[in-house]
Amino acid sequence: MTNKERMLSGMLYTVDDELLEEQRRARKLTYKLNTMDRSDFKGIAEVIKELFGKSERAFVNPPFYCDYGTNIEIGKDFFANYNCTILDVAKVRIGDNCLFAPNVALYTAGHPLHPDYRNTFYEYGAEINIGNNVWLGGNVVVCPGVTIGDNVVVGAGSVVTKDIPSWSLAVGNPCRVIRKIDERDKEFYFKNLRPDAEVVKIMDDIIENGCPGDNPFSND
Repeated sequence: MTNKERMLSGMLYTVDDELLEEQRRARKLTYKLNTMDRSDFKGIAEVIKELFGKSERAFVNPPFYCDYGTNIEIGKDFFANYNCTILDVAKVRIGDNCLFAPNVALYTAGHPLHPDYRNTFYEYGAEINIGNNVWLGGNVVVCPGVTIGDNVVVGAGSVVTKDIPSWSLAVGNPCRVIRKIDERDKEFYFKNLRPDAEVVKIMDDIIENGCPGDNPFSND
């Protein structure tokens, strides 16, 4: 097996010339992205589309960092805020309508626990899978091998070390589920603040009929 095949299968591997060349591609694209005019929304979207292995109407606020990009598969209407890092030595799959706050980090990469093996420069990757309609708060860290279900909110500063089931509000280090999300959460949008009737009417119309117009940040 090649080191790339070993890497993508979750086995121990070491970085060779083939993987270094793929890293060079990613670094060139992320450098281009991170030095672009921040107001060039269409240009940023073009680079993101080239960088990721799969994306549809994705947008990332630079700076952004990853190892390969091609191992990141993103659904429709993804948005990541400033300073997102995705170490994609294994597959990272992100569903539709996901939002990442600033400083979110997804780490698929790991190293042997024993220092003798760790010092050989062999490492491994474990896939991260994130469902649809997931919001990760600021400074959230997702560790190797984690799966997050649909319709999940992870609170700011959480370190996600274990799977999170769908329809959960989860917080903490280590992150844990504190309650389910349900229809009652439509009543308040933040603490004791209720959405006004005008906005509720607009949001209900969007839920029923979809968003009017195209994503302004999209290149699709």
